[in-house]
Amino acid sequence: MNLLSLALAHIRYTLSAFIANAFLLGLAVASIVFLAVTADALDQRARADAQGIDLVVGPKGSPLQLVLAALYHIDVSPGNIPKTQADQLAKNPMIAKAVPINLGDNYRGFRIVGTDTKAFTELYGALAAAGNLPLKAMQAVIGSQVPARTGLTVGSRFVGAHGLAEGGPEHKEDVYTVTGILAPTGTVMDRLILTPLESVWLVHEGEVSDMAERKILEAEREYSALLIRYRSPIAAAILPRNINASDKLQAASPAVESARLFSLLEPALLLMKAFAMLLFGAALISIGLATTVSLRERRMDAAILRLMGASKAKLLRQYALEAAMLGSAGAIMGLLISILALHATAAWLAAGPKIVMTELILPNAAWQLVLLALPVSVLAAAWPAFKAAQVEVATLLAER
Repeated sequence: MNLLSLALAHIRYTLSAFIANAFLLGLAVASIVFLAVTADALDQRARADAQGIDLVVGPKGSPLQLVLAALYHIDVSPGNIPKTQADQLAKNPMIAKAVPINLGDNYRGFRIVGTDTKAFTELYGALAAAGNLPLKAMQAVIGSQVPARTGLTVGSRFVGAHGLAEGGPEHKEDVYTVTGILAPTGTVMDRLILTPLESVWLVHEGEVSDMAERKILEAEREYSALLIRYRSPIAAAILPRNINASDKLQAASPAVESARLFSLLEPALLLMKAFAMLLFGAALISIGLATTVSLRERRMDAAILRLMGASKAKLLRQYALEAAMLGSAGAIMGLLISILALHATAAWLAAGPKIVMTELILPNAAWQLVLLALPVSVLAAAWPAFKAAQVEVATLLAER
């Protein structure tokens, strides 16, 4: 019999222990893979959503909340800033592009963003896959993920609901018309509904026929935030400081706030890493103990193989092959568990916060961590296998 046949025969004989050890090892590997893939996916998405935007300007308050609300669209807006003050800031020579946004409504959980739609789509390099960008109030262009979950298409009409979460009171008298659908960008743009700023003001101000009242309303108009792109690197050192010195405006750097967000998540990530390391340690101990017990029970088998001409090196190779097969089984289980966990997480994000994280399920370098199962299992079995292969035949027969 060759080494593979002997290894398979032993696995069949100890199948339940083999499966238990492989599952424990797979669970440890899956934990490491899940953490690595998730961290990598979050970093990729944060970078993609912040591309082309150097600064977010909003009301005084939490800069992290401002970035999460205005840039990543996963938090409630901290308030508004005066339109006149924001328009004046946009004329600053250190600013290459300043795009205002207004938040406050949603359609089936997808946020309706009032903005300069042409300038906003240029920030993310988005193009219309069907139809055109809106040209006037109460027209809208929708991100690539919106049609599949809402049924909207070019020409569809819908009404927004107040608030940023699904289920708020609807603005039934103000009907939007979809003029276009954007091509996928892999950014936050894919889950937004864009409309001209005038739409948001019209919905919340209503139809005002009195010219004096209209002028008052127009003078009091506000933006939720201003997305800024610098004209030159020197602006990064001067502009935020000047903005923060004002009494109503606050400047928040997406890069700084993203780093702060990850630092807030770090304790949880460290705890999960410690749990994964604990699983790895348990897997190592379990495999080592199982190998030791198994090889003690097979001492006579080893003696017979030696009498039949098997060398110590051949016995060691057989034991290493068994450990490698255990590692392979652990890698396969780890891969399956991590795939299920990542797909479940992606499905939950898509169904709940409506964030499609394709980065979670697309292959990347982090998936290669499943191969850790192979060296871990061989390492755990190495010492008991080495000791078992060194036992002399005469000693074993004398013990009998």
